[in-house]
Amino acid sequence: MNFLTRFSLKNAVAVFIISFLLILGGLYSFSKLKVDLLPNIEFPQLSVEVTYPGASPEDINEQVTSKLEDKFKGIEGVKKVQSSSYESVAIINLEFPFNTDMDEVEQQVNSNIDDSSLPDQVKAKVNRFSFGALPIYNISLFAKGDTDLQKVIEDDLTPELNKIEGINSVSTGGLKEQMLQITVDKDKAAKAGLSLNDIKDQLKSKDLSFPAGKVQETETEIPIRVQEKVDEVAKLKELTFKSAVIPNAPPVKLSDIAKIEEVSDQSQLTRYNEKDSFSMAITKKQDANTVQVADEVVKVLNKYDNKLDYKIGFDSAQGIKDSVETLVREGLLGAVFASLAVLLFLRNIRATIIAIISIPLSLLVSSIFLQQLDISLNIMTLGGMAVAVGRVVDDSIVVIENIFRRVRRAETTINNEIVLESTKEILKAITSSTITTVVVFLPLGFVGGITSEFFLPFALTIVFSLITSLLVAVTIVPILAKFSFKKVPAEEKEGALQRGYAKVIKWSLGHKWIVLLVSILLLVGSFAFVPKLGFTFIPNEEQKTLVASVELPGSTPLEKTNNVSLKLEEMFGKEKNIKEVTADVGGRNFMTGLQRQNQANYFITLKDNVDTGKYVEQLQKKMDDIASAESKKALVGVQEQSSGGPPTNDNVDINLYSSNLDSLQKASKKVEDYMNENKELKNISNNFSDKQRQVVIDIDPQKADQYGVSGMQILGTIADQTQPADVGKLTLDGKERQVQLSYSKDVTSVDQLKDTQLFTAKGPIPISEVADIQEKDTFTAIQKLDGKVFAQVSAQVTTDNVRQTTNDVVEGVKKLDLPKDVSLEGGGGSEETVNTFKDLGLAMIVAIGLVYITMLITFGKARIPFIILSSLIFVPIGALLFLVIVGEPLSISVMIGFLMLIGIVTTNAIVLVDRVGQNREEKGMTIDDALIEAGKTRLRPILMTAFATITALIPLALSTSSGTLISKGLAITVIGGLISSTLLTLIIIPVMYEIFFRRQVKKERRMLKRQ
Repeated sequence: MNFLTRFSLKNAVAVFIISFLLILGGLYSFSKLKVDLLPNIEFPQLSVEVTYPGASPEDINEQVTSKLEDKFKGIEGVKKVQSSSYESVAIINLEFPFNTDMDEVEQQVNSNIDDSSLPDQVKAKVNRFSFGALPIYNISLFAKGDTDLQKVIEDDLTPELNKIEGINSVSTGGLKEQMLQITVDKDKAAKAGLSLNDIKDQLKSKDLSFPAGKVQETETEIPIRVQEKVDEVAKLKELTFKSAVIPNAPPVKLSDIAKIEEVSDQSQLTRYNEKDSFSMAITKKQDANTVQVADEVVKVLNKYDNKLDYKIGFDSAQGIKDSVETLVREGLLGAVFASLAVLLFLRNIRATIIAIISIPLSLLVSSIFLQQLDISLNIMTLGGMAVAVGRVVDDSIVVIENIFRRVRRAETTINNEIVLESTKEILKAITSSTITTVVVFLPLGFVGGITSEFFLPFALTIVFSLITSLLVAVTIVPILAKFSFKKVPAEEKEGALQRGYAKVIKWSLGHKWIVLLVSILLLVGSFAFVPKLGFTFIPNEEQKTLVASVELPGSTPLEKTNNVSLKLEEMFGKEKNIKEVTADVGGRNFMTGLQRQNQANYFITLKDNVDTGKYVEQLQKKMDDIASAESKKALVGVQEQSSGGPPTNDNVDINLYSSNLDSLQKASKKVEDYMNENKELKNISNNFSDKQRQVVIDIDPQKADQYGVSGMQILGTIADQTQPADVGKLTLDGKERQVQLSYSKDVTSVDQLKDTQLFTAKGPIPISEVADIQEKDTFTAIQKLDGKVFAQVSAQVTTDNVRQTTNDVVEGVKKLDLPKDVSLEGGGGSEETVNTFKDLGLAMIVAIGLVYITMLITFGKARIPFIILSSLIFVPIGALLFLVIVGEPLSISVMIGFLMLIGIVTTNAIVLVDRVGQNREEKGMTIDDALIEAGKTRLRPILMTAFATITALIPLALSTSSGTLISKGLAITVIGGLISSTLLTLIIIPVMYEIFFRRQVKKERRMLKRQ
């Protein structure tokens, strides 16, 4: 690469112009980068939501879920099939390995659904999951004055929001639906021989419009359309209906047997801090810029400030802004610290400015690559930039220090020849050290899974920055040095540090085995710290937003759920630790996505000084007391809002299997109670639902045949009595309206149901004549995993040592007295964590192999790479010590830090060993003299590069801000490992060099004695 330096010196103006253009391009690219919290990763998961109106969990399971599960198991590569069958709804989750073609899988899933011979009423929807699919806003809207806010939302606000580029969906809760309610008098309808379905079918037959051929005239064809329209409410009232089951029954007008009125129906109630509101959830498209979309949403909302007020209950965009600002601030602080470190050693402002010029250039050029690859600005790319700040100056430091030193020793003023020779002298060292740092990230691709996907933007950011920094070091730095070092003071005599280091080398070479023994003892001793460290995937990060819910028995109406919710919200309002609460009654559950009238969900924002972990327990108890007073079977849940990102894997799961649902219920309750007693667990959940009362109608086939009635006829009659009939939409009086039929009297008892009249060929009879009707306790949901009915009791581990706690919990559960027909499996995220750690361990071995090959190609001798790699042995000493000091557990970010150290630590060894080789080959020095001279010459650049990297990482290591936790463990690991390895490298490398070249050393020493 020396030709680049020669070209740059001859074409300095052109290089500066190119650099200026790259800076402009980098600034432009940086401004255009999409801003997000996390890398846009699509999980290899599909969720199939199946609706079967009116079906029980057992019916859903038998007629829908089981059929689909059998089909889905045959899809190639499927890892797990988990299903939940509720009343009228089933959710089936499919999990696949990463790198699966999800487009193809989705096609197969849709094809399997079509081929499964499901009942006609069944509808299925397939959904994918990614970070980008999560809502970015949950907004509460309030009307100003006498504004009809619903009309504003439906006619103006929602359409305008949907026009924003990047918006995926805008869903509004709390809307009232205006409908035409036809309330039929049950007794009058029965006398006329009419049911709700009869009225619905005859009503639809009165509203038709169909093409009926064409009339051929002389030169034209005129289409014919036959239509009958009911376009006014007055006409609707005058419609006559005739019974199909009682031929002699006279026809009746609709107005004679029914009351027709316009009513409002509200299936979902939303409030903000106990105040009625509309709620609006905004989701963006997967590849959209979150912050930009969020800002555009706020602009649109502000345009309607004369008609509405709004409060943002959940705001992911603000969290992203805070994280970005934090990482940018820490990156800038790191750059300042690195600059001061260089200035401290060089004690020359111009040399310092030249050395740190690589920081902005490298980071801005890397932004160009990130934009071209459509990688967003997120905590991983910004974390990569913050980590790279200290490392990108290394090459420039080594080059500028070497030029500076050579100029001070030269008898002539600086010229192209001195600059070229100085750069060439260090070129092999900086090239090989940069390449080794780059290649250590290649094995991340072997790790696979979410770890590889999540850290890939981080690795690419560092790789692009380092490659750019190398090019800057061999092009721009020499030019700037040539113009800046016209007048520099002559080199001073060797400093005390250099003289002292020379003595240390001499002593170490004379006591090699003592040095090695002490080093090994330090290394072995450092592993004593490991038991004191926790073992987790990603350390728990406390959130200030809680997700809470209350679930009442399945048959609970919306009014009852709302009454319970109002009492809970009143309690929330009195809590000093709560800042704001967004309530959603009858809306979709945050976890399952199911919309049910017996549930209420809450977003709760806490004040900043609250201890979230302790407060969650207190709040859950208060919620439980209130809900239990209203319904003994009420289920309450409170947990921290997930911060997103890769799974923390801090969960412990106990899976219980049995075909006996009663035994499964008892076992899951015992396990749940046991886990609730464990102080190291939180957010205990049990997916097994309680029983609820249900009316079961068993048809007697023989009696049904005697009366000539079918099961579907009986089903239709029961449905006619117990649920409204949806007519659909009719245009009446120029306005499109939803029309619904219902009886004036509801069925309020089983006896009424038994007496319901069934029209047969032999006349009307009560349903009890052909069916047995009784109340039973049945389960509200059936859960299955890979086709087997199961119950799962899960919890989140609060300690750092997730693996140990998980093992303790599993062993404790095995000792419980569970029903004999129940089997169990225990595990959780710690298993995946262990597998990921093993993969990263393998990645480190592969990285060391790649570094060896790189250095073998660079130096051409098999022994030299082994000498350089010996510096890696002592990385754990400082890294483990620092992790213990700050209380940071072993985690994935720590492992990535160790992976980074493989490349960073070898840099110092390469710089030292490269100088030794030059001394021997070009100057003919003995190994002893070559080692001492190389040590004194390279001491300053080695300490400078290490110190610059360490100081640049200090702001990141000390940060406690949200969103930087993934990089914190990495920074501490690199700082500790670099300190110990740098200090020991300066001693160990000369010792190892002599050991590997011991024959040559002995030969040289014998020759010196003879002289």
